[in-house]
Amino acid sequence: MATRLDQPREIRRTLLPRPHYDPESFGRLSERIARFLGTARFLVYMTVFVAVWIVWNLLAPPALRFDPYPFIFLTLMLSLQASYAAPLILLAQNRQDDRDRVQYEQDRARNERSIADTEYLTREIAGLRVALSEVATRDFVRSELQQIIKELDAKDRPPSFPRSPRL
Repeated sequence: MATRLDQPREIRRTLLPRPHYDPESFGRLSERIARFLGTARFLVYMTVFVAVWIVWNLLAPPALRFDPYPFIFLTLMLSLQASYAAPLILLAQNRQDDRDRVQYEQDRARNERSIADTEYLTREIAGLRVALSEVATRDFVRSELQQIIKELDAKDRPPSFPRSPRL
């Protein structure tokens, strides 16, 4: 059913109000958690936590042990941690994919503009070369002027008469 924009929405009443969260804030939080889960520091913390848990439940007095040998509660805790970590990591990856996609699109647009600019400049240079072949160059004008000067010098000099040999 298509929603009509010219009419207000129907108000849905529920027993419990729906929680409202900012997807951007939640995404940033998930990225921070995923970034932390991928560090050596997290592995060290988790290893120390598990080792302390096991040592405590093996060596502590029987009255203070809260998770006997098969460590079922520890397994439950690690499973719970993994069940939350996986979706958070996936959310962080999706956000990174979105950022990469935008970056690739911007790079592609920038490359297309660069190619268009290069083609334009190539056409302009080709046009200038064609125009210069029809226009007198500096060297051509210089050689023509030198030739005209030589011709004028030759006209201004009195004709040279052949010298008669001295007797």
